[in-house]
Amino acid sequence: MDILVQQLINGLVLGSMYALVALGYTMVYGVLNLINFAHGDVLMIGAMVGLTLLEILQKVSPQMPGLLQLAIAIGGAIPICVVVSVLIERIAYRRLRHAPRLAPLITAIGISILLQTLSMMIWGRNPLPFPQVLPTEPLHLFGGLITPTQILLLALAASAMVALALLVERTRMGRAMRAVAENPRVAALMGVDANRVIVFTFAIGAALAAVAGMMWAANYASAQFAMGFVPGLKAFSAAVLGGIGNIYGAMLGGILLGLIESLGAGYIGDLTAGVLGSHYQDIFAFVVLILMLTLRPSGLMGERVADRS
Repeated sequence: MDILVQQLINGLVLGSMYALVALGYTMVYGVLNLINFAHGDVLMIGAMVGLTLLEILQKVSPQMPGLLQLAIAIGGAIPICVVVSVLIERIAYRRLRHAPRLAPLITAIGISILLQTLSMMIWGRNPLPFPQVLPTEPLHLFGGLITPTQILLLALAASAMVALALLVERTRMGRAMRAVAENPRVAALMGVDANRVIVFTFAIGAALAAVAGMMWAANYASAQFAMGFVPGLKAFSAAVLGGIGNIYGAMLGGILLGLIESLGAGYIGDLTAGVLGSHYQDIFAFVVLILMLTLRPSGLMGERVADRS
């Protein structure tokens, strides 16, 4: 029972990070019908910028509480990620909105490689230790262990997802986003500025990725230039699992994928004396992706709709 509780905690923590990144994928796809494969590298930029800010804060004000340091670092990483994401949209994607679908896909892969290379030039190729600004002593929860960093991660993820849901459902910008996602031409005729909505969508997705990147690095105590690749692919798998284009589906898909990975790796590792569990953890996301694309391409909460003309 203790193993089950621990794996559930691990799965919720992992799934929360996937969900934050998957929301960026699904929002951009919902509005632009575009898969932004550079989104995982925005997560990496957030982690690296946050790491730099934390190192500066620890040198300038070492007595500052760790939680405040982390909050300032996240607050500084978010606008940098927003600027990077908006520039990506403006320079790389805007002129390709009506191009064949393969063109923006290749462009997204190119932007991903470019961001990784620039990051390697700035921060180096070796993994960097992420400062442990929060207590590392784990807390006992129903027979499992959870660290203060993981508690903060769950709280931030839940708050961000609730805030995003309220934004989309209750605000004027949220209605504009839904209108552009439904039919950009009709939305423009109704006075909706599609470019403004698209830029805002990229900005919100980048802010969520910055939070996810900071908490990913804090949880694993490490950051490097290529750290966004695998989380980005898994978050894309989570978005497809839940129904890409549906924000609630992205949340559900992220949590489910985290739980599937954690439970699968935990129990496979238990059955094989720890030999296979950690080695095969990464395949669960892609097995789920293959099965979902085969059995239900629209995802758990996706709608079967015709392609846009």
